[in-house]
Amino acid sequence: MGIQLTLNKGRVPVKVWTADIEHEALQQLINVSQLEIVHGHIAAMPDVHAGIGATVGSVIPTKGAIIPAAVGVDIGCGMNAVRTSLKAADLPDNLHRIRSAIEQSVPVGFSQHESNKVKGSQHGRNARVLDQRLDDIVAKHPGLMKMQKRLSQTWICQLGTLGGGNHFIEICLDEEGYVWVMLHSGSRGIGNVMGRYFIEAAKKDMRVHWMNLPDRDLSYFREGTQWFDDYVEAVEWAQDYALLNRTEMMRLVLGVLREELPRFSLLGEAINCHHNYVSQEHHFGEHLFVTRKGAISAREGQLGIIPGSMGAKSYIVRGLGNAESLCSCSHGAGRRMSRSAAKRKFSREDLEAQTAGVECRKDGGVIDEIPGAYKDIDVVMANQEDLVEVVHTLKQVVCIKG
Repeated sequence: MGIQLTLNKGRVPVKVWTADIEHEALQQLINVSQLEIVHGHIAAMPDVHAGIGATVGSVIPTKGAIIPAAVGVDIGCGMNAVRTSLKAADLPDNLHRIRSAIEQSVPVGFSQHESNKVKGSQHGRNARVLDQRLDDIVAKHPGLMKMQKRLSQTWICQLGTLGGGNHFIEICLDEEGYVWVMLHSGSRGIGNVMGRYFIEAAKKDMRVHWMNLPDRDLSYFREGTQWFDDYVEAVEWAQDYALLNRTEMMRLVLGVLREELPRFSLLGEAINCHHNYVSQEHHFGEHLFVTRKGAISAREGQLGIIPGSMGAKSYIVRGLGNAESLCSCSHGAGRRMSRSAAKRKFSREDLEAQTAGVECRKDGGVIDEIPGAYKDIDVVMANQEDLVEVVHTLKQVVCIKG
């Protein structure tokens, strides 16, 4: 459908790809559009909903500055998906064993890999590529160590772990019956620590300018300052860590499937995409910093992943390179209600009904992730037909949450 709403209440316009948006999210978009560092216009995707400071599902182009709270605390969070040569008939009728085996191999929730098993393993060798870079960051900002005890150990043990909330691992079938593995996670505890540390630093750095900010959470670092350079270094590290985290999880999940299922191969390269990140790009004739907070890059021909909820379809898409969206699209269905509201509204019986046919947790601990708490993914997709084209439609048969 394309742009359904344009806001002109700030320094730059806000173009919105949906009419389904709550007042708080609208106000956050207006707040960001008032900042002097924003250039061109802001794009809000069809899964847009309120966040902290900046709206989830927004694409924010800035000139000479970055807003740490717009990047958020799960830096580099995103998706990874691979298509296998397995078909639906290769899966057992009862998928509980496969779910249990994956949960044994990939720690979920607050769990992590045991440190004595990580040392000297492939897992540990994979972590070394990031080790020195992290030492350099912490040497300049020892406050990071104070925010999380044993930081040097936990980030390695959390590499290749899922976490909780809306993070997931799924086994899916596409329209031809091929089996896919798809997962969603980010930079785990260390990304959260880095995000919170630099968000607070930006607030302190801009304290004398708060009167000019519509929201203190929109404090930013100016290019050319030490804080800016250090933040960019930390963000790039966390984004690389998040990507490696998903790669390690995918390795572990595929290892389980090779033990449990007939021999298979991977069809094509893995699809990877961040959806909480910042990158340097060229738009409106300028070199800008583009922050995608709950949005993915959708350049012309670029493959991406747009998941639904734990009971809905997901999509593999190809970008159309729409300049008005800053070559972006939604990162998922988007929440329609808060976690606390979902817990009040829905029961375990509702969860069982809405996840019928999916091998997954159906207990009270994941009611906040019930499909009814999310927007209709088909409506979201219809609203962005000018941003992406669908390549594959996936439906999960196994869903693992923390």
